[in-house]
Amino acid sequence: MIRVAVVDDHPVFRLGMAALLDSFDGVRVVGQAASAAEARALLGLDPAAEPAPPGAGPDVVLMDLDLGDGSGVDVTRDLVRAAPGARVLVVTMHEDEDAVVAAVRAGARGFLVKSASPAEVERAVRTVADGAMILSPSVADRAMAYVVGGRAAARVPFPQLTDREREVLDLVAAGLDNASISRRLVLSPKTVRNHVANVLAKLAVRDRSAAIVRAREEGLGEQR
Repeated sequence: MIRVAVVDDHPVFRLGMAALLDSFDGVRVVGQAASAAEARALLGLDPAAEPAPPGAGPDVVLMDLDLGDGSGVDVTRDLVRAAPGARVLVVTMHEDEDAVVAAVRAGARGFLVKSASPAEVERAVRTVADGAMILSPSVADRAMAYVVGGRAAARVPFPQLTDREREVLDLVAAGLDNASISRRLVLSPKTVRNHVANVLAKLAVRDRSAAIVRAREEGLGEQR
């Protein structure tokens, strides 16, 4: 039996994915989380949470990257550090190369887009459960183009940030407020606030002003 946990902040997708996984032979969903905080509690990363009984934890964790209150990359990194044998399969809307690289560097063993077919999901879960790594064809093609194109060697400011977080930081450094950023990127105000909070945490700065200083030192904030 492959025990699976599903971490995603979109309830319709999370519940649908859980139902799909439970329909596979030999696969059982043993937990769900709708946020980074819930994921940490579910996966035993929160010292205040009650630990799961031995053998009750998941064999595979399906992890979204954008969790509203945090980053799935950060949760993945912390999980793999705490349990080096943890097997994380990222399932996300993002197909950009930086997201793939960030997830793999954090310790993810697979990367699927949310448009993947049920057969692709089942194959990925079983592959990751067996200890192998898997990328969906579209992601593999983009990742290969990223490496062959030499972008992996290029210096990117704040590599710990996702592409979207870096884009938001660039606009913050340019002097835009959250409402303006929301309109510019066609994102909800809540999503922009979450991205700004993630940026402050990842850069280990106290406030927006300090983030602007750091960003401008790296050449961000020039666009208007």
